[in-house]
Amino acid sequence: MTDGRTSGTARAFELLEPLVQAATVRVHAPPGGYDNPGSHRTGPTWGSGFFIAPGWVLTCAHVVGEGGAAVRLTGREVGITFHSGRPRHGAPGAPGAVTGTVTGRVECVLPERLEERRPGRHALWDLPDLALIRVLAPVSHTCVWLTDRSRPRFDEVAYFGCTEDLGTPEITGRTTRLRGTAGNGAAIRLADDDEIDPGMSGGPVVDLARGEVVGVVKARRHTGGGGLAVSVVQLRTLPTALRGQVGLYRRIMQAHDLYHYDQHLSDLDNRRTWTDVHGELPPRERDPYGGRGRLTPGERTTLCGLLAELPPPSSSEAVRALVEAVRGEEPDPQPPAPLSWRDGLGLLYDPPGGTGEAAAMLRYATDVSVADYREPPPPGADEELWDWVRATAERLWRPLRRELGERHERGLAERERRRRASAGRAAGGPPRRDGGLPPGASVLLEVWAHGWEHLYDWRVSVLAGPAHPGRLTPVDSGVRATVAGLPQRLRAPLAEAFRRCDTHVAAALLEVAVAPELFGLAVEDWVVAGGVPLGVQRPVVLRHPGGRSSAHGPGGHPGGADAHPQGPQAHPADHEAGRAAARWARVQAGPLQDERADCAGGRPRAPSAEWLSGLPDTTVPVHCRAADQEPTLGSLHAVRDAGYGVAVTRRPPPEPGVSCAPFHRGLREELADAGRAEVLPLRLQTLRGRAYGADPDAYWAAGAGLVWEDPARPLPDVEPLHGDL
Repeated sequence: MTDGRTSGTARAFELLEPLVQAATVRVHAPPGGYDNPGSHRTGPTWGSGFFIAPGWVLTCAHVVGEGGAAVRLTGREVGITFHSGRPRHGAPGAPGAVTGTVTGRVECVLPERLEERRPGRHALWDLPDLALIRVLAPVSHTCVWLTDRSRPRFDEVAYFGCTEDLGTPEITGRTTRLRGTAGNGAAIRLADDDEIDPGMSGGPVVDLARGEVVGVVKARRHTGGGGLAVSVVQLRTLPTALRGQVGLYRRIMQAHDLYHYDQHLSDLDNRRTWTDVHGELPPRERDPYGGRGRLTPGERTTLCGLLAELPPPSSSEAVRALVEAVRGEEPDPQPPAPLSWRDGLGLLYDPPGGTGEAAAMLRYATDVSVADYREPPPPGADEELWDWVRATAERLWRPLRRELGERHERGLAERERRRRASAGRAAGGPPRRDGGLPPGASVLLEVWAHGWEHLYDWRVSVLAGPAHPGRLTPVDSGVRATVAGLPQRLRAPLAEAFRRCDTHVAAALLEVAVAPELFGLAVEDWVVAGGVPLGVQRPVVLRHPGGRSSAHGPGGHPGGADAHPQGPQAHPADHEAGRAAARWARVQAGPLQDERADCAGGRPRAPSAEWLSGLPDTTVPVHCRAADQEPTLGSLHAVRDAGYGVAVTRRPPPEPGVSCAPFHRGLREELADAGRAEVLPLRLQTLRGRAYGADPDAYWAAGAGLVWEDPARPLPDVEPLHGDL
């Protein structure tokens, strides 16, 4: 261990070292078979890893790629040498700990593009450079405690991994400090207090003050000590689940929390658990939440376990909404998005206003006990959580206990109201109609031309939707990208935004707000995750840039199907707003009729404002020519000025002279079959899926785009980004 550490750090290392060593593994070539766990014929060490949940090992992608750069990583079998059972008195070699070897299979790697493109020899692999290994046999082992904080604290840490200093592989640990972050927070820098040996890649980095794993050793510096580690929070970027399924991240974190919960409750032996050691760690100096202002380690473990017994949240935004209700402000937007109830706890440390962490977490747990889950909870699970909150609050102050009780009663009443509304009829409203867009948050992509250059600035945000009209939460932005470079530049920001907005029942809407001359941008063909184009995975619509949403009235809401400004003092903009509101409401209900806006019998035409104004409100103007050329560009502006919130555009085929008749014929049949506009975004997604699946009857829809100016989703009126001069 490095000299010069404080006595508190030395004591924390002494307490945590046996637990971390017992959960750390050696990664190598697969053995002859996992039916011979005593075999040591495993070849050289590729790197290290550690158990994060029963049957799951986390390591670096470059570790499982060792010795096989040409092979596919996902599905590759590797060898895992581990220590079976928790040590009773110290090191893993102590009585009660048995060394064994088992086969594991790589379940996935992050980022997914590592399967397509990997760096050359001795080059750094792309962040987050993580691999998740499923163990292919039931074995007894220990698991680390993972942090729930979105950002690491820059304190003293210990890193562990496999070394062969004396020719025999062994798990060792050393201490250092965190010196900052890299890669937009995906990586953390390790100071040069000590050397990171070959073989330690993939090992855990442990925060000694809090007793939790915060990182995965990734690389060492070529000169001197120190290096990089990957933040374990990057596990949230694991591939998202198919609709109706529980994602891999949520499954693993549920197993992680239930493991520690079960260990905490068990009285079958007297071995130290992570919860026990958390209670023995030296107290932190100048802790503003010491005493009853912070949950005890046992309370925190129990809370995580009770949360894990509930079904996952319906979406990331559902977690953020509960955190915001507790904090009184928007939580940290730093990616990755929170995906589990446990992740919400990580956003409640250091709450504003001097509120104790314990009080904040109990309020959050109260709200979770009456929240909407993706499926009905196990019988009594939500009541058990509330009973624990009420019992835990007994050691706190009386006003909080009363507040929590009132909060719980309000939550029960609100949940019952939501259940009645979702049964098919909203309170006091008409029956709910199927086939429309999900009412929640959407992802907004804005792209602006960079002056007269062929470069573009961009921003990815979360648009809150009808519940909070115009509310925008930025995810990422950039400047001076080429059209060809946009898909790669936007891959990670879009993936993060989708994680925040997707629910277990529906993929979030992607709204692309660009000037009409960019309506030909092939966003629906981009691939972000899973190897499937965006337009197949989710509905994608086009929007005109922000700044005109006020045309739909205050707050962007329509005034009804027959809304018109009243009185002789009505402003022309108010008249325009009323006309747009009327058209939107009527076209949503249908029946629809198409009208060629830039084409007449296969020849181009420019529609006049008078002609457009005289068309029925249920008309969907259709464009079949290039959006960045006349007369289509002028037609798109004229259609918008005439108050049409729904229109169709298309990227024409690259071959000149191809007739547009099949496109118009197919679209006419599609609109007639749809009947009403509110189902068009999802129907166009279905068409793209059919074409992707090689259905010739859907080929006519190639390049089709839907202009969708929903007044319930007003865009902010903001200035574009300004790049470097």
